[in-house]
Amino acid sequence: MNTTTLSPRPAMTSPARALLKEHSMTLGYGLLFVVLAFTVENFFSTANVTGLLLSVAQIGMVACTMMLCLASRDFDLSVGSTIAFAGVLGAMVLERTGSVGLAIGGGLAAGALIGAFNGVLIAYLRVNALIATLATMLMVRGLAFIASQGQAVGIADEGFIGFGDTSWLGLPLPVWLTAGCFLVFGVLLNHTVFGRNTLAIGGNPEAARLAGVKVEQLRVWIFLLQGVVTALAGLVLASRITSGQPNAATGFELDVISACVLGGVSLQGGKARIFGVVIGVLIMGTVENVMNLLNVDAFYQYLVRGLILLAAVLLDQLKTRGERRA
Repeated sequence: MNTTTLSPRPAMTSPARALLKEHSMTLGYGLLFVVLAFTVENFFSTANVTGLLLSVAQIGMVACTMMLCLASRDFDLSVGSTIAFAGVLGAMVLERTGSVGLAIGGGLAAGALIGAFNGVLIAYLRVNALIATLATMLMVRGLAFIASQGQAVGIADEGFIGFGDTSWLGLPLPVWLTAGCFLVFGVLLNHTVFGRNTLAIGGNPEAARLAGVKVEQLRVWIFLLQGVVTALAGLVLASRITSGQPNAATGFELDVISACVLGGVSLQGGKARIFGVVIGVLIMGTVENVMNLLNVDAFYQYLVRGLILLAAVLLDQLKTRGERRA
């Protein structure tokens, strides 16, 4: 009697499925970009693509360090206020001294202090990250309004304006700064002890501590880096709009967190990919860019941004549940 044996599934099925799952967001964005290029007028024009990259420059820079915060099981709600304060302070220092170097240095120093303050509150004083950074968000925004007396601080120095307006190889300097941040923090995350320890404390802080990781000190450093990079984004924004605005970047923190989570950074900590963050940033920027091209009302844009944030969180929850079942 002939017996028929069932052949096992091809060995390539599982790796192919894993590869598709790993790069599903990238493929999805590529498909979205192609569809928009053929359906939305002027979307694929050189001017619009350059404008798109410029519009996501600040989000991209801050997302690099927000990625580290989320990967270590923390987050930072004060980034929007830090952007505003750094821009105001830089403009004020420039106005009084006329030194571009002092203006940039002062803004970066302020960002470092704000970030370190957040880190100490969370790591050493054990204040919940939500409460700590929410309080800092309000205080720093208040300081921006107090320092500027509620008014925009104008910038007329061509050297400082060039910080956000200079182009190289057809791309504005902020785009190159953002690309540099992605490169530096990608290497930091994937190829250094700092990055491995960051993922370790996000996965299991107590196990990381028992393995010799200085958890509290590392958290302070993560938030300090967050503050410095956020301040740099604030200075770039101030140079682009030629003024320090105390009300700048309102709601910015939600866009950054949305971009990170869309890019695969887990809200549960311990998981992050720099390339995924790049895609998440581009998705956020592309959606906003298309809505502007289609003249979508600003009220509806708020609705769409909220839906994107909700979708990002739900996607993170689904991924987490799937990994637990596996």
